[in-house]
Amino acid sequence: MARRKKHRTRSGRSWWLALTAAVVAALVIVFWPSPPNGVVITQVADRPTAVATAGAAPTASLAASHAVPSATPSPSRTPSGTPSRTPSPTATAKATHPATAPQPTQAAPAGQRSIALVNSTQQTVWVIVTNTTVAYPGGLKLQPGQSATLTVGNTWGGRIWGRTGCATSGAGTCLTGDCTTTCSGPTTPTTLGEFTFDAFDNLDFYDVSMVDGANLPMYINISHTVTADPITASGCYKGTCTTPIVCPSAMQALNGGQVIGCKPPCAAFGGDTYCCRGAWAGRANCVPAKWPVDYTQVFKKAEPYAYSYAFDDSATMSCKGSCFYRVTFGTTG
Repeated sequence: MARRKKHRTRSGRSWWLALTAAVVAALVIVFWPSPPNGVVITQVADRPTAVATAGAAPTASLAASHAVPSATPSPSRTPSGTPSRTPSPTATAKATHPATAPQPTQAAPAGQRSIALVNSTQQTVWVIVTNTTVAYPGGLKLQPGQSATLTVGNTWGGRIWGRTGCATSGAGTCLTGDCTTTCSGPTTPTTLGEFTFDAFDNLDFYDVSMVDGANLPMYINISHTVTADPITASGCYKGTCTTPIVCPSAMQALNGGQVIGCKPPCAAFGGDTYCCRGAWAGRANCVPAKWPVDYTQVFKKAEPYAYSYAFDDSATMSCKGSCFYRVTFGTTG
């Protein structure tokens, strides 16, 4: 009798373990991140470790930045806000002292990519990652000096930007970079990072955009590629580094008397000239050098690699192969 009772106990335990395993397996199938186009967070850290890879950007620690709004590449739009096929630039605004944020370690499963997000400013940044769906609708919160690493599909494309001055993580609560619950695009002024993976001939296209003004400084580095990174690890491009925007008073976005961003010329002044409408419409007619004042230089002087107006096509960059990316919010230290 004792043996039979013991045997029944083992059988019951085995049955329970089998049931538990089945339930766990079902949950894994349902909730496991959805490659190849899903966005999965794989790391959040205060002091990530730098990793050197063939063809990667320099692995020196990122220089800390003054909290200045900067741009990120997004599907570009015209100054009036009408979507266009060129990436749209966005601007940056001033802040205090730099906060050091080391480079994060990046890795991804086969067929996927790694995107590191680094906050080198002195303020908290809530990062939005979006394409057809929003990965972090409330924003991925990064304190000064923090970083996060995302895994995305090999054919992903979308926008990345930072929100600042957020009362909560919900939409409609931030001073800059705010958006609706769908978060298809932020309010002006916001710096945008724009990405299209595997777009043509195994090439990615990406840019930092200040077409819609700037709320944070931003620069993008590439690695895991044969393509030479045009931006240094500290945010310099062709000998000119990322600096705070010197925003004219007429273009300043204010909240309670505090400068929170730099508006694009169209939003600041209106009119066909600065909004590239009417006789100024189109690539051939929208020529900033012919404006009464070329306000695109407000953004170009701070971030020479960024889109400064809707047809600033030289700002589009490319990367060959399954490239990894690092998006830094901050200026050159």
